[in-house]
Amino acid sequence: MSTLLQSSFISSSFSRFSPIQPSPRISLPNALRCNNNNNVVESLNLDNGRLVNGSTSLPNFLVAPNAGIHDLVNRNRLRIFSGTANPALAQEIACYMGLELGKIKIKRFADGEIYVQLQESVRGCDVFLVQPTCPPANENLMELLVMIDACRRASAKNITAVIPYFGYARADRKTQGRESIAAKLVANLITEAGANRVLACDLHSGQSMGYFDIPVDHVYGQPVILDYLASKTICSDDLVVVSPDVGGVARARAFAKKLSDAPLAIVDKRRHGHNVAEVMNLIGDVKGKVAVMVDDMIDTAGTIAKGAALLHQEGAREVYACTTHAVFSPPAIERLSSGLFQEVIITNTIPVSEKNYFPQLTVLSVANLLGETIWRVHDDCSHMTLQ
Repeated sequence: MSTLLQSSFISSSFSRFSPIQPSPRISLPNALRCNNNNNVVESLNLDNGRLVNGSTSLPNFLVAPNAGIHDLVNRNRLRIFSGTANPALAQEIACYMGLELGKIKIKRFADGEIYVQLQESVRGCDVFLVQPTCPPANENLMELLVMIDACRRASAKNITAVIPYFGYARADRKTQGRESIAAKLVANLITEAGANRVLACDLHSGQSMGYFDIPVDHVYGQPVILDYLASKTICSDDLVVVSPDVGGVARARAFAKKLSDAPLAIVDKRRHGHNVAEVMNLIGDVKGKVAVMVDDMIDTAGTIAKGAALLHQEGAREVYACTTHAVFSPPAIERLSSGLFQEVIITNTIPVSEKNYFPQLTVLSVANLLGETIWRVHDDCSHMTLQ
């Protein structure tokens, strides 16, 4: 073959494999704002995290301005898969980003073992796995680990575990002798399974980020809740932000600063056992005020319910409860719906079953927050404004 022919052949061969240039991303105005016209996010008709045929209507806030660039972003090597823990949130994230959820098969054998198979190629892709480790925590955690392993063995370029709720974050230190630090153990499991990065929302304590040997993007649900409270037009002079315990003072102080620099009050409590709390005293003035109690999660609601009762005794006019993670272990619903709270405001990092809804409950979506963070991680952009 002549030199000219060889050169022509090589040029034509490589032209077939020339890389596709990624399309420039369209900026999204008001990316952090959510629609709070409805107290509860409208339900989606889902089957394993995908819209069922015939169900094409989406909540208004999910019809994002970037939905029209679906054909453009398909050329980017970005894939989002959902586990079985919270498929509705994963679907909302995908809708916000103008993408479709990746096809994945997850099933459980008769003995409880978990089987995962990706039903599309992820070779060389930037993969995001949406799976909170909410109850049942151990089963959902194991499912996440198997999903990560499946992506690693399918040659994914980067694997990000999107964990809206990190279930073992409370076991972050030793309070007594001979205790385990389960948060570190779980961090090691996720890292060893093959994850390259973790995206978490409102960890119980910031030190949990240090337990991972891989990058951790930590975002906060505060912007979503603050946006909703701003829509209620409560007079700033009437507001007081309350921390339900001494450990949450930093969180409550940051919340108060963004809420018109509202004054701060603290509920002092003594805990005598796991999931058992006893309120002792109140630091601060709440008489005639609208008290906004802020915490990262509500489990059995013992702490926040006893705190609300104390606030009413001290003369608070109304009490609102704001939290990111609604674990809602029994008897949380009975305590929260007993009339102590004007409103209980949560997010959908953990799915709330229909039986756990009550009139005072308001559910806000963090899909836009997580979706925007995923975009910025994928585009190697800063996401400090989201924190």
